[in-house]
Amino acid sequence: MSSRFMENSAQSERLPHLHESELFHAIKNPAFRRIGLMGRAGKRSVTKSLVQIAQTINEMNLTLIMDVQTANLPTLDLTEIAAVKIVKRSLIGEICDLVIVVGGDGSILHAAEALARYRVPVLGVNRGRLGFLADVKPKEAAFKLRQVLMGDYQLDHRFLLMMEIRQGREVLHEDMALNDVVLHAGKSVHMIDFQMKIDGQDVYRQHSDGLIAATPTGSTAYALSGGGPIIHPSMDAICLVPMHPHTLSSRPIVVSGNSEVCIRIHEDNRTQPMVSADGKASVPIEQDQRLYIRKHPDKLTLLHPPGFDFYEACRTKLHWNVHAEEFSLDKDDDIIDDE
Repeated sequence: MSSRFMENSAQSERLPHLHESELFHAIKNPAFRRIGLMGRAGKRSVTKSLVQIAQTINEMNLTLIMDVQTANLPTLDLTEIAAVKIVKRSLIGEICDLVIVVGGDGSILHAAEALARYRVPVLGVNRGRLGFLADVKPKEAAFKLRQVLMGDYQLDHRFLLMMEIRQGREVLHEDMALNDVVLHAGKSVHMIDFQMKIDGQDVYRQHSDGLIAATPTGSTAYALSGGGPIIHPSMDAICLVPMHPHTLSSRPIVVSGNSEVCIRIHEDNRTQPMVSADGKASVPIEQDQRLYIRKHPDKLTLLHPPGFDFYEACRTKLHWNVHAEEFSLDKDDDIIDDE
């Protein structure tokens, strides 16, 4: 990965074959000592991983901290965990050196709001479907955790969006998003009639089902389904993807990450537009109000075990390079001889 995107720890270069070392399982100087553990869904697969990770942390004599919501999951039996401190979710980012989130990418989106302000690194264990953000497989969790605690990891800083609905100078609603801010028509089948400005300059008036404003992180989520481009996480950019525009020439636009997007609902609009950040509860926006979208001052710091590769993740999660067996070529057949 590029140096702008990934920061390899110092140990990562010095200890490329850490798992082969006799000292690997004797972690005397862990990179992190206070480990937070979070999980959102109540599925048994999630709580199974929570218990396994908690037991690994206990075995290493590190401090295990769990937020109240996770500790109260109905399928989680705390008697299986030897030692754990339980705190409010709002405090876990402040007191932990590392937070492990078990679940899907949605679980990390849910945790981002509580953790981003503290810049605490987040390690995701995937118990969801895709796993672009939660990239550690459950079967590898204990091994990968030991690698990370020895200091062999990569840091990945993802910027967030902030949205504000204003009426004049008054801010009526504000929220933050790691993936996207979405203007949509709610339950209505009517299109939204809105106007958009970027940095004070008119862009267009559009009739569509709405608009997706996505970060590079969110470019592989809802924006991708809407026909938007995949944007490498190292890019400082915001992607604006129209949702089923009436004008076929309305295409996604990629703008600077420092841009401010302003959306006004046109007076001819016939439906009730709604706005949502990262799929959270939608809020209405009226014709005399404005929606502002720009970069949030905080970032979410993702932590990856060694070997993370964004393009490999795309190949795996999006099934790139998948082709029928009858079209596969042997290595010797890759080059066609014209003679």
